[in-house]
Amino acid sequence: MDFRLSDEQEAVRKMVREFAEKNVAPIAAAIDREKRFPTENIPRMAELGLLGMTAPAEWGGAGFDYVSYVVALEELARACAATSVIVSVTNTLAGYPLNAFSNDAQKERFLRPLATGAKLGAFALSEPNAGSDPAAMTTVAVKKGGSYVLSGQKNFITNGGHAGIYVVFAKTDVAAKHRGISAFVVEAGTPGFTWSPPEDKMGIRAAHSTQLFFDNCEIPVENLLGQEGEGFKIAMATLDRGRIGIAAQAVGIAQACVDAAAAYAKERHAFGKPIAHHQAIQHMIADMHVAAEASRVLTWRAAFLCQQGEKFGTASAMAKLFASEAAMKNAIDAVQVHGGAGYTTDFPVERYMRDAKITEIYEGTSEIQRLVIARDAIGLK
Repeated sequence: MDFRLSDEQEAVRKMVREFAEKNVAPIAAAIDREKRFPTENIPRMAELGLLGMTAPAEWGGAGFDYVSYVVALEELARACAATSVIVSVTNTLAGYPLNAFSNDAQKERFLRPLATGAKLGAFALSEPNAGSDPAAMTTVAVKKGGSYVLSGQKNFITNGGHAGIYVVFAKTDVAAKHRGISAFVVEAGTPGFTWSPPEDKMGIRAAHSTQLFFDNCEIPVENLLGQEGEGFKIAMATLDRGRIGIAAQAVGIAQACVDAAAAYAKERHAFGKPIAHHQAIQHMIADMHVAAEASRVLTWRAAFLCQQGEKFGTASAMAKLFASEAAMKNAIDAVQVHGGAGYTTDFPVERYMRDAKITEIYEGTSEIQRLVIARDAIGLK
């Protein structure tokens, strides 16, 4: 078993780290404070192929393997977690279902603009009363001649208001519960489709999340992904991949916490010497370092299994569960190493703490990940 990155994967890491250190990290604190979407970096990331990393070259994508993709997300998150999730949602939550479940005409119309970075993508599954239980959604799509008419509301949609292409889930058969869910593509600007101002969030404040509203929103039947009733299958397959991306985001945050704590411990003096020489601090940073490395191995393993076409749903859940909780714990410890200074906005660790929390919640809460893992371990269906 070889844990080393290939030359191509190392090149991706180097490229994204250089980009992140030059263009992402310098504005991370400001865009968080101002709740400002990083518009200036979107075309730069598109030029580097970061918005279509795993999309096939024939549809304008970079065609990278999945390990390269998670390495790139980690490097972005190490600089700015908000920027990483903007990229993750476009690549995976919007890009994957369009690549896997659309026909060639849909790929040309919807996947190509995402893969080239001409448009951002979004994934609209959650609703105010349907988060971890998508079968409880109330958004409906009624077929009317050559169109579907969508009515309903979606909640906490990353890239809402900035995306040009939205993968939206709605019930075409209300009585069939999750088997009655279908997937559609809705373009920004479609009559009857609007969104709220961005939510005022605790963390990843530069990655805007909005509510979406569909008021008799009419879309052509050609915008149906797959077949009617396949939406739940499409959503679950997409989330399995998306969770690996969130795990990579968490790894980036966890690593940033290690880097910040280690640097501060060498600069801060107490009792006549740098606090890095005190055993209590050393033990704390050692545990943080182990947590980040273990998270990275789980995340790379899930990405590798996905790339090889093997079963990876449980590996994805394990990676997201462990990495997100490690990121949260590392952030808490990084603030502790900084002491009172860590509780101020003068240092980035308070932002890391706020950003880390969401990784335990979105794209499947830690509780949902434990259910997935337990069912596999016990052998339940």
